[in-house]
Amino acid sequence: MCGIAGLAEPVPVADPAGLRAIAEAMTATQIPRGPDAGGVWHDERAALGHRRLAVIDIDGGVQPMLAGSEGTRTVLSYSGEVYNHHELRAELRSRGHRFDTRSDTEVVLAAYREWGIAALDRLEGMFAFAVWDQPTGRLVMGRDRLGVKPLYWARTPTGGVAFGSEPKALFAHPGIDPVVDVESLREGYSLLFSTWPGIYADVHEVEPGGWLVADADGVRTGRYWELELHEHTDTSEATAERVAALVERAARSRLEADVEICSLLSGGLDSSVVTAFAAAELRDRRGPDAVLRSYAVDYADQAREFTGDVLRTGHDTPYAAEAGAHIGTDHSVTVLDPAALLDLEHRRAVVAARDSPIGVGDMDTSLYLLFGRIREHSTVALSGEAADEVFGGYPWFHAERPRAAATFPWLLVTGDDAAVPLHPDLAAAMRITEFRADTYAGALAAVPHLDDESPEQHRSRELQHLSLTRWVRQLLHRKDRLSMAHGLEVRVPYCDHRLVEYAFSVPWSEQTRDGREKSLLRNAGAKHLPESVLWRAKNHYPATHDPGYTTGLQELARDALTVDGVTDVVDRTRIDPLLDAPAEGLDWGTRLRLERVVDLALWLDHARPDLRI
Repeated sequence: MCGIAGLAEPVPVADPAGLRAIAEAMTATQIPRGPDAGGVWHDERAALGHRRLAVIDIDGGVQPMLAGSEGTRTVLSYSGEVYNHHELRAELRSRGHRFDTRSDTEVVLAAYREWGIAALDRLEGMFAFAVWDQPTGRLVMGRDRLGVKPLYWARTPTGGVAFGSEPKALFAHPGIDPVVDVESLREGYSLLFSTWPGIYADVHEVEPGGWLVADADGVRTGRYWELELHEHTDTSEATAERVAALVERAARSRLEADVEICSLLSGGLDSSVVTAFAAAELRDRRGPDAVLRSYAVDYADQAREFTGDVLRTGHDTPYAAEAGAHIGTDHSVTVLDPAALLDLEHRRAVVAARDSPIGVGDMDTSLYLLFGRIREHSTVALSGEAADEVFGGYPWFHAERPRAAATFPWLLVTGDDAAVPLHPDLAAAMRITEFRADTYAGALAAVPHLDDESPEQHRSRELQHLSLTRWVRQLLHRKDRLSMAHGLEVRVPYCDHRLVEYAFSVPWSEQTRDGREKSLLRNAGAKHLPESVLWRAKNHYPATHDPGYTTGLQELARDALTVDGVTDVVDRTRIDPLLDAPAEGLDWGTRLRLERVVDLALWLDHARPDLRI
């Protein structure tokens, strides 16, 4: 996993060294993503930079990586992991390609030289890359199917394209400023996740499953993969076996690394299944005494203070310990207190990593601190992210109100909808209600259906498609930013596109065959987990319930309201009553308003955006 950055211009420039200097500045912003090495390559039209987190072939995978002779170079800057690089290497060798390293980077470069942009169809994994193709004068970019790895771009003042793994890389370009206007605020605060939860005008993503080509004729974008629906003809038994095999294959394939690897183990079904398969694979590879490290997070006094809500049904730690003992991991728990969660340096680091004021407060800070602790021992971690999207685990798949509502279902379940009460004048200009209605109609129009679907199946398919193409984007964004801020690579087996494609076509009756959510995943883990974990209800990422944290947050929010620009965005009349309310009376959804006011103030101070509202 790495950080990439660079730029390409439509015609040769008078000062190629200037291109290099810009790329060096852009690449320097990505050092946390790639602390092990860095480099920049340039010619008279393009400059590509790279920061490396060395995971596979420590000595051989140096980037930017070049192929071809002077003047006909193909230059690659690549981030991610391609899990089928061994198979591709063999095929490319049979076609005459020679390899000097064991790295998947060299395979991606050779694949592009052999197949061009069509190479994207052959890559299996999580990746984002940019290729400067000297013979054609093209900058070519591609991104993995589910969007696990980020890739952003913007136009330069001279008609070129700048790119980076994070928006902060773009703003190191002297001609690209962090501008925020009404439309970009609306995109972010509407919480529809058409793109990542960012709010900068004229900053774009290469779409998940997408590509971009920039040359003298301009910029073109397209998709090489979209979520499709196929007639499902497998029997119940065959379906269960197929899903179990796909989950196991996805988990096992993500264990290749020349560095220490571990697992995130919350004690829920999703992470426990991944951990069980990974631990078994590690023993197969290294011997019966091999032990996988696993990690979880908890809060001081959580066992005493915990109160359930629609997203959290129980205290994770005992279940994680039980799962770790059953699977045989070396399990540890990072316990955080209110002081660590309220520490402004920690919160500033989170906001800087996210490039956005829109987060989830203590849940972000705790994840950031957990990743810092993990990085002391491991470079790669496996995560159970996206299982709820793939297997229909969220409350909105099952609750009557969101299933019946004509809007994005998470707005009715998570409490996010009111998390930042916007200033009335700004809210009127943003027209969020109309925007949400229009966006929802467009989102539903993209959902594929079969002719003979029942109403229940029809709605379930919509909810699954919305979750896999929108909701999951902000979760993957969160995990990528907060892990890579520490130089930790997080791999996401449930985002394996073969698993996603197959599960999407499975009828809802099979998805809930045992009368519960995620029936197929439960079946996959049945032989590997304790009964208490196997049948445990869905539990969201934990939040602190300590009243002392809420009291401290109220003070931070009070100070945040004095920062220039904050009250231009938020409605003080809806925030002020929360500042003196009894701490124990503020539920998580209400408290999130205060969290986002604090983060807004920190972001304004850190990013210094040009606010045009």
